[in-house]
Amino acid sequence: MKVSHNTTKNIFLASWVSINQADTSKTQETQLNSFTSKPSFDVLQPLRQRLDNIKISDRQLAHRLCKMIPAQCPFERDVKLFGKTLFHIPPMCKLNPLYEEVVGLRFRAMCYLADECGEDISQYC
Repeated sequence: MKVSHNTTKNIFLASWVSINQADTSKTQETQLNSFTSKPSFDVLQPLRQRLDNIKISDRQLAHRLCKMIPAQCPFERDVKLFGKTLFHIPPMCKLNPLYEEVVGLRFRAMCYLADECGEDISQYC
């Protein structure tokens, strides 16, 4: 007796199909928008815009910004005792609500020094 004699030879595939796909896409969009929408009033938005609108056109200002804004988070540490790592303090700079704008300002200053002034910026990396 073979196993193939007792098995079903026809395989049925079933799936759910939506009749009104346009309606479901609209509801999905509204659901996505409700989850990803930001608060209507952001207190720091004027400061963010001000930092984004700073134009770097002075060599000394660009150098000063590159020196003041660190390339890596200065708070990230490994706490060691007798050569063994006890714990790791993660970088907390990303908790800063203006982190993206400050890093962007540093990047624009470095680009100004490299592109406009033709200086070597490897000291700031």
